[in-house]
Amino acid sequence: METLMEEEEYNWREVKLPLLIPVVAPPELERETGERRRGRDIVIAIDHGPNSKHAFDWAVTHICRLADTIHLVHAVSSLRNEIVYEATQALMEKLAIEAFEVAMVKTVARIVEGDAGKVICKEAERLKPAAVVMGTRGRSLIKSVLQGSVGEHCFHHCKTAPIIIVPGKEAGEESVI
Repeated sequence: METLMEEEEYNWREVKLPLLIPVVAPPELERETGERRRGRDIVIAIDHGPNSKHAFDWAVTHICRLADTIHLVHAVSSLRNEIVYEATQALMEKLAIEAFEVAMVKTVARIVEGDAGKVICKEAERLKPAAVVMGTRGRSLIKSVLQGSVGEHCFHHCKTAPIIIVPGKEAGEESVI
C-alpha cells in the first residue's frame, strides 16, 4: 500500500479590505520598537452561517488585544465562482469594520480553495497563529464522526491550538448576510 502525499500548493485569493488603521508616527524612543510591540496573529475560520458569526464575535470580545492581527479564512470549492467571491468579500469587509470598531485590531482576509478542514490547517501552518477560532453546529459526537466535521478535523490535525466555539442561544438561525 502506497502513501498518498497531499499537494503542498493550493489556490487562494487575497481580499482587499478597507484601510481602517490610522497612520501613526514612528516611535521616538528605541525601546518602543521591535518585537515587544508586535501583536499576535489569530486565524478565524468564517462562512456565511450564524455559528461562524458567533465564533467571530466571541474571538473579538475575548481573545483579541490592541496590536493583534485577525486573519479571516473562508474555504470555497471553487475560486472561479464570482458570486460567492463577491458575497464573501462583502462579509469580510463587514467583519473587518466590526473588528476594528470593537477591538481596534487589523484584519487580513483570504478566500482559499479546497476542503475546509484541510485548508484551515494549511493556513494555520503557514501563519503560525496564537489560535485558530471556528464555530461548530453543535452536533453530537456520533453525528460529527459519521457526517464529518470541519472542527473535528482541525482539532485532530491543526498544529496550532484550535478553539471551537459551540453555538449559544444568541447565535440564532439566520445567515450573516
